[in-house]
Amino acid sequence: MSYGLYLMTALAGAFYVLMPGPAFLALFSLAAVHGRPAGARFVGGHLIGDLFWTALALAAIIGVNQLGPALFDLLGIGCGLYLCYLGVKAIRARGGSDGSVGSSRPLITGILFGLTNPKAYPVSVSMFTALTASYASGLTWEAAPQLLGAALVGFIIADIILIWAAGLSPVRRLFQRHGLAITRVVGVMFVAFGAKSLVDAGRGIAARQ
Repeated sequence: MSYGLYLMTALAGAFYVLMPGPAFLALFSLAAVHGRPAGARFVGGHLIGDLFWTALALAAIIGVNQLGPALFDLLGIGCGLYLCYLGVKAIRARGGSDGSVGSSRPLITGILFGLTNPKAYPVSVSMFTALTASYASGLTWEAAPQLLGAALVGFIIADIILIWAAGLSPVRRLFQRHGLAITRVVGVMFVAFGAKSLVDAGRGIAARQ
């Protein structure tokens, strides 16, 4: 198998992690208050979700029949409600309190974020397809474990970059100085992400009725 396929798979994994989204914002908010260790635990939990969705994406790309759309609509409803809950909690944060998302249990919050990310499946399929299309002949079931391993390498490299950036003094000072306002803005974005997920899931269910 061409080493180019492994490289493209690793790059796809890195780009997938580095794309801004709810988890990206949560990491920076959390690290500003609790430092890199808390951010690392959050990212470590999120990695479980990254691997789960990447395995499904690679399975779809290789050729397995995709799971029924009803399942993804149900997942969309679940993750939409979860993001709305986190968003409302962040919006209602008070001055002098720790309103950073997932501050009490960063590892568990990271796992939930990773497994309920509304963009995870379609974005991962699109990302991996775009970067590995020229190596289609190498996308086989026999290569699947190595491809998942290559994606894991990309995830880890991107996670290290994010943890490093989130712990920089200027970044932390920005979040600490304007922490309450940023937390509430992040909360609004979470609610928006959650609402969109709920609307998309509702449309999918209605279209099949």
